[in-house]
Amino acid sequence: MFDWLHTLLLPAETPTVAQSMITIMLAIGSGVFFGRLKMGKISFGVSAVMFTGLLLGHLGYRINYEILDFIRDFGLILFVYGIGLQVGPSFFSSFKNEGLKFNLLAVSTVLFGGVIAVILHKTTGLSIENMVGIMSGSVTNTPGLGAAKNTLAELSVKFPDKTFADPTIGYAITYPLGVFGIIFTIILSKTFLKVRPDEEMRMFRKSKINREEPLIHKKMRVNNSEYIGKTINKIQKEIGIDIIISRLKHSGSESVFSPTLDTIIQDRDVLMIVGTEANADQFIQKLGRPSTDLFIESDSELQVKNLFVTQTSAVHKKLSELDLYNTYDLKVTRVFRAGKEIIPRPSLELFYGDKIRIIGSREAISEAEKIIGNQEKKLIEPDFLSLFAGLLLGIIVGSFPLAFPGLPIPIKLGFAAGPLIVALLISRYGGISFIHSYINNGATYFMKDFGICLFFAAVGIHAGEHFYENFIEYNGWLWMLYGSAITFIPLIVMVIVGRFFMKINFLQLVGMMSGSYTDPAALSFSTNYLDNDVPIQSYAQVYPLVTIFRIFTASLLILIFG
Repeated sequence: MFDWLHTLLLPAETPTVAQSMITIMLAIGSGVFFGRLKMGKISFGVSAVMFTGLLLGHLGYRINYEILDFIRDFGLILFVYGIGLQVGPSFFSSFKNEGLKFNLLAVSTVLFGGVIAVILHKTTGLSIENMVGIMSGSVTNTPGLGAAKNTLAELSVKFPDKTFADPTIGYAITYPLGVFGIIFTIILSKTFLKVRPDEEMRMFRKSKINREEPLIHKKMRVNNSEYIGKTINKIQKEIGIDIIISRLKHSGSESVFSPTLDTIIQDRDVLMIVGTEANADQFIQKLGRPSTDLFIESDSELQVKNLFVTQTSAVHKKLSELDLYNTYDLKVTRVFRAGKEIIPRPSLELFYGDKIRIIGSREAISEAEKIIGNQEKKLIEPDFLSLFAGLLLGIIVGSFPLAFPGLPIPIKLGFAAGPLIVALLISRYGGISFIHSYINNGATYFMKDFGICLFFAAVGIHAGEHFYENFIEYNGWLWMLYGSAITFIPLIVMVIVGRFFMKINFLQLVGMMSGSYTDPAALSFSTNYLDNDVPIQSYAQVYPLVTIFRIFTASLLILIFG
């Protein structure tokens, strides 16, 4: 009576599409469940899907070969595209501060690991395909494995008589080593360096003074005769302090208005200014003193409202082009983008999903909404046209052949680097035509985690098919020894150079260690182990460039030595 259920749920050597779907759901569902369990402060998160996939593959579960490649590659594309959109804004802005130093150390670590892999390939005689698999697993780099498999597929077409090893085997054997190796190195480095997280946090906060400060508003009264009778524009040029004057009230009057750059400052004027705390205090000190005037905040004629940029007529327009002040007597006091507050300069270009804070009359704000959009519901609903157009562009970029002298086939960015680079550029420049960078946080996390779950499930089940036999046949313990060299040596050198020569804060260094090995499990552990979120910031700063270099390293090693 229930034979159909047994057929659907039990392993099959040649599964149907329905049986394949059941296998994938079993791998992902059980993996997510076990990934939430904690061993001390360690949890694997979605990385556990890889291990449950290995177990199911070992037990005989299979995925139909006609859909296996699609599920693996589509999952990888979703994952890297989501990562690119998520970290793009902070990735580019970080280069203005310590990002260049961080990425230099992280990329050097990647290249050092590649050098060790080449040395092991030459000294052990192990095929480069297997060595690249060992390298990708020992640094927990999924996109690198994807790039290696894509390159091998291209080589198989070019050289049909040549047989290539499957790098997934080495990846599966050394992946657990990579996860635990980074965590073990974090614990050991904290112990040997005698790091105190509270002291490191204090030093980190001290180093961040006057850097990426939030915007605030303060009230002041003008009493410096040097600036009385001058326009706001002239005063700002003379002082050179980056602030916005959002409201102004003349002494003895209860009328409050939003001034233009041509407004003349009078004696005892009360101003509402917006800027960083340091800039606001400096501006107040130059022009007068702090004020406790309440009328400037309570004027019933002026309203303050946040508007979301959702209308195409406002997207990619500069504030000077919209000219909200002259058109509607409105003043933009702040722009919120990707979790950051931005001073609204006339040259600032608005992106889809930006939130702008404006001040003016109720009627004027209503008119401005028609241009800006302010359709918050529209931001909650996924824009599939923009999303899939971006994914399509990423696949096209990843498939573009780049010919290099001496290589047997043109190198391609592949399904890992292509979508990642496109997502980074889209998030940096706000979009390309109708393709925009805004996806709400929930959708981004879903796309990223769903994609990596699909990839891990496909890779794990396929690798688990002959995992035990391969471990015995290829002397898995010896492969793990090779992998440990690629895991630990670059990490130890990174800690020494980063801590003693580059003087990097340990909390940031831990994030860089996790980011250089693209390991979310190690990142999750470090935030719990050190009890703060600082590692997440440096992880995001190095992750994109590290991923691109790991993809290129894996592909080039196979092309050069394969």
